[in-house]
Amino acid sequence: MAETPREIINEGLWRNNTALVQLLGLCPLLAVSGTVINALGLGLATTLVLGGSNVTVSLVRNLVRPELRIPTFVLIIACFVTAVELLMKAFVYDLYLILGIFIPLIVTNCVIIARAESFASKHNVGRSLLDGLSMGAGFTLVLVVLGGMREAIGHGTLLAQAELMFGAGSEWLTVTLVDDYRGYLLAILPPGAFIGLGLLIALKNVIDRRSAERAAKRQRAPLGTAGEAAGSS
Repeated sequence: MAETPREIINEGLWRNNTALVQLLGLCPLLAVSGTVINALGLGLATTLVLGGSNVTVSLVRNLVRPELRIPTFVLIIACFVTAVELLMKAFVYDLYLILGIFIPLIVTNCVIIARAESFASKHNVGRSLLDGLSMGAGFTLVLVVLGGMREAIGHGTLLAQAELMFGAGSEWLTVTLVDDYRGYLLAILPPGAFIGLGLLIALKNVIDRRSAERAAKRQRAPLGTAGEAAGSS
């Protein structure tokens, strides 16, 4: 179990990434990641709920009876989801309409209840907040990368409709990668989301395997040096 802040951050961002390793919360991840802005909106909303619910669960962990902990955790998560939903309605209403049912469905996201039960209910407020933000950031990172891949291939743009999140005047953030691009339908359909996620998981596995091989070589190197020294003597 991660104990130091560095280990907690590494768990959330890479080693135990919710989307690439735990494979939790895939329904909204695959459904909403058609563009970078949509992916970023859902990712930030999920991160806020994760951080807030983890802190609250940590504060009340010694006050809740064991048989009531899961219903209590769900109620806490639902309160934060409602707060985020109201904030989105107030400040980014058009984006809220696009994300639709996937905002209230954050309540049922397995990532959030899993972190509340496995981490926040056993650690102090600081570590619980760091865990929630790290897990949320890891989830958001995968969402944005997948959204960027699908938007670039499907529409030939990046950060299209940036004004939905950043307000009027942010249209300049939109990048057109290919002029007069006709689009590639597969990338923006559900099969394209599955293919993109599979490629990201494969890439992570390759990086992890090569890192493990390099670490193993570094461990063997001193042994080999010592053996050569003993043979020459």
